[in-house]
Amino acid sequence: MKSIINSASDEAIEIAGAGVAGLAAAIKLAQAGCRVVLHEMHDKVGYRFDGDFQGLENWTEEEDVLNVLKEKGLTTDFNVVPCQEGTLYGPSGKSYEVKTDRPLFYMIERGPGSGTLDSALLEQALSLGVEVRFKSRLEKMENEGILAIGPKAADAIAVGYHFGTDMSDGYWVICDDTLAPKGYAYLLVINGRGTVKSCMFSDFKNEKLYVKRTVEAFEKRVGLKMQDPKPHGGYGNFRLPESAYSGRHPLVGEHAGFQDALWGFGMRLAIYSGILAAESLLCGKDYDRLWKKELKAQIETSIVNRALYDLIDNRFYDYFLALVASRKDLHASMRKQYGPSWMKRLLYPWASRHYESRRKDVSCNHVDCNCIWCRSRLCDEKGESSCK
Repeated sequence: MKSIINSASDEAIEIAGAGVAGLAAAIKLAQAGCRVVLHEMHDKVGYRFDGDFQGLENWTEEEDVLNVLKEKGLTTDFNVVPCQEGTLYGPSGKSYEVKTDRPLFYMIERGPGSGTLDSALLEQALSLGVEVRFKSRLEKMENEGILAIGPKAADAIAVGYHFGTDMSDGYWVICDDTLAPKGYAYLLVINGRGTVKSCMFSDFKNEKLYVKRTVEAFEKRVGLKMQDPKPHGGYGNFRLPESAYSGRHPLVGEHAGFQDALWGFGMRLAIYSGILAAESLLCGKDYDRLWKKELKAQIETSIVNRALYDLIDNRFYDYFLALVASRKDLHASMRKQYGPSWMKRLLYPWASRHYESRRKDVSCNHVDCNCIWCRSRLCDEKGESSCK
């Protein structure tokens, strides 16, 4: 599986998929002087997200994530809103205020528009000479390359609306299984635009009911006002692979299953995996060894966190949120929760069995189903540019 890329060669390194993982890999390879061809099956970057607001987590490491991206040679020239204050709600309707000394996460925009993370990485890749081929489905990879074509299954879906609003910037979260089974409902607002969604880990077939309840809950609790709402949905795949190779080609991002299994804050993992895959090609290192050294412990811990979270329900969410809000140093607490420990290592074998048993939703199983995963998969197979 080892290879050393000759940057002076005219032979191109191919990358399938122009998500953040694929773009990060392309940037690192181009910075080393390699010729890179990036294939994207859709006609633009960020196809799946289309203006979605998401959180770039800032708690798993001591150093600020924006500084880390700069140190790794990646652009931070995209719109960000630092999030230091937010409100959490439990099933009871009681609110819990969260305040941190530095951003807990950065709210960013995904998709093909101006100021998005995807567009910023694309512009950096193009400036370095990366050849980007849109509407190009790479059927076969003959030479060196990286596979970054996104999630291969739906372990969670997030469904709701993008909209305009006169609400103030902020973030709000509700933990309530009647709105988002085993997940959470969230509302993000930036500069007169917002995203409201139910992020659910089961019962996908009833997504419309959960979205309706989510909107009503935020209308009641925070006065949600949507102007020109547009439906949108996404999905995520979480797993820890034995190997992140397909043949001799590294798999990165959610194609490998690299995600945060607890809350779905996986952009950092995706970007890091792209960088590590590029390093494996440039330096002749084993990619499996690289990602297992840098990413495995965090992914294992997130699976333990997910398995533990699955054990609680509406009877305990208020207690859980009160505990979160009471932390004097929430960053340190989150870092500890997401970091490896002897207890998490002991729990992992149990957690991995528990988590695997929940991968297929018995209420859906994607049979004659119209959930967001099945709709999006069908659109991809047909080559359509959007899926509502």
